[in-house]
Amino acid sequence: MAKAKYERTKPHVNVGTIGHIDHGKTTLTSAITKV
Repeated sequence: MAKAKYERTKPHVNVGTIGHIDHGKTTLTSAITKV
């Protein structure tokens, strides 16, 4: 059974951040994602 083609309007990016709390994860993630 074929699925309908899904086109994204934005590039899809998965960012995995591994590290202990207070080691700059939130700052780094915010800088990357512009949140």
